[in-house]
Amino acid sequence: MVTNSRILLENTVVQGGGNIVSDMGGEKVMLSVVNGKYYNLGEIGGEIWELIKSPIIITKIVDLLTSNYQVEESLCQQQVILFLEHLFNEGLIEKR
Repeated sequence: MVTNSRILLENTVVQGGGNIVSDMGGEKVMLSVVNGKYYNLGEIGGEIWELIKSPIIITKIVDLLTSNYQVEESLCQQQVILFLEHLFNEGLIEKR
């Protein structure tokens, strides 16, 4: 379990506003109108992005991903937290 992080498994997250997102070959590509940067979220990142359209607790994201992919829960938790921390640090998501 990841505990030494600004984003915790117990947090609820949701997409922030001001982003234009498009599908390109199965991957999500996003332009942040606020900071003027482009982001390639990749395939799994795009799936997470879709899951956080509405507020969702991070443990639910991990549950959904581990049920759809063959990945150890602890590794999935670490990767999801790292991904969400990156989005949070870029101001692309909100934490509740």
